[in-house]
Amino acid sequence: MSDADGAPDCNLAIIGAGAAGLMAAIFAGRNAPPGTKIVLLDGAKKIGAKILIAGGGRCNVTHDVVTTADYFGGTSNNTVKKILKSFSVKETTAFFDELGVELKREDTGKLFPTTDKARTVLDALLKAVRDAGVELRNESRVLKVQRIDREGEAPAEPQMTEDARLGGSLALPDNTGFKIQIDHAPPLIANTVILATGGKALPSSGSDGVGYHFAKHLGHTLTDTWPALVPLVMQDGNWLMTLSGITLDAELTLSGKTGKTVHKQAGPILLTHFGISGPAAMDMSRHLRDYADQAPRKLTANLCPDLTFEQLDQTFLDLARQHPTRSISGMLKRRFPERFAEALLDRHLGIDFDLPLAHLNKDDRKALCHALTALHLPIVGDRGFTYAEVTAGGVPVNELQTATMASKHCEGLYLCGELLDVDGRIGGYNFQWAWCTGRLAGLAAAASLDQS
Repeated sequence: MSDADGAPDCNLAIIGAGAAGLMAAIFAGRNAPPGTKIVLLDGAKKIGAKILIAGGGRCNVTHDVVTTADYFGGTSNNTVKKILKSFSVKETTAFFDELGVELKREDTGKLFPTTDKARTVLDALLKAVRDAGVELRNESRVLKVQRIDREGEAPAEPQMTEDARLGGSLALPDNTGFKIQIDHAPPLIANTVILATGGKALPSSGSDGVGYHFAKHLGHTLTDTWPALVPLVMQDGNWLMTLSGITLDAELTLSGKTGKTVHKQAGPILLTHFGISGPAAMDMSRHLRDYADQAPRKLTANLCPDLTFEQLDQTFLDLARQHPTRSISGMLKRRFPERFAEALLDRHLGIDFDLPLAHLNKDDRKALCHALTALHLPIVGDRGFTYAEVTAGGVPVNELQTATMASKHCEGLYLCGELLDVDGRIGGYNFQWAWCTGRLAGLAAAASLDQS
């Protein structure tokens, strides 16, 4: 509730204490005028669930090289570039070093805390929030956010004009702030709001997509949302599903209905009891939906990504001349796990795995080369938001002032993080997006309070 004299309960309310929300709180608190009251709200009992499980519990803070090519969605590359440039990887590393979190680079380019513990990252961020003078209220689930006028009443809903849909600003009534309804608590009145509610991915962490409803109610549009960075499900009975736990290097190729390649993705894949997971499969997942209009689509895997079909075929011919009595399975085991090699030959191709190379006929050799360079993966879906690491789609970034993350449609509102229609590849890119957009929103919200 507001004070008796009509003053708001807080100058700034930040809704969502994930990576973007914590970053917004830190930079807002550090840069706000003296005496400013900032409240950070989150519905979870324990803050930072996604941070704690990221990177296998080690938290992949960022990547050593981050470019626009690492991001997807409906936002222009130039806009993404400007936002990423506002807080470079070097500046991000320096920021965490300042918090006492030293980062190390691994061979993949991923940056992790030297402690190999995500808790190190989360504790440092929470301490920085406290040190910035921000009040963190957990178990404060926000139910509704609405603009209020000077009498504390909700104004008439602004009409979304065609100009506004194309990125122009809405003409809004003269309002003083926002009324935030909280589950099992009195409403909170705030001058300014930052929405950092995340998307729908991993709902067990508290990501239920409610922020999309808040944004839409406050004048924004939404693009379709779907799971990204999510394991893929294969058709029942596929022989690969009996090889759970095996990791293979691969180059995945997604082809459209005409056979034209629409996306390629290299990296490890993990065979599972339901299909495939691992970095390459998860990176590919958003594109399966992105190119839904290309159905029937086909996903294949080159398990010898350094070789083409023709090169591999010639390799087998050369090996047959050099080592005619060596078994086919013996050769495959030099490159692949034994279980995979034997299943490929016996169950998938029907080739005797003890057959000498010199006895491999042309048709079987061609079939083997095709299986190793263009193995069909009969994908029928994905594991959904329950297992996804990020949400594709969301609030279009062209509805924001990208230098500040300020809404063009609702004065006093800022948006950041996964809520926006930008998603990155696996490897720390989504955290970098959260750090960049959260920081911009926090700085701009603090500056707006200084002007009020």
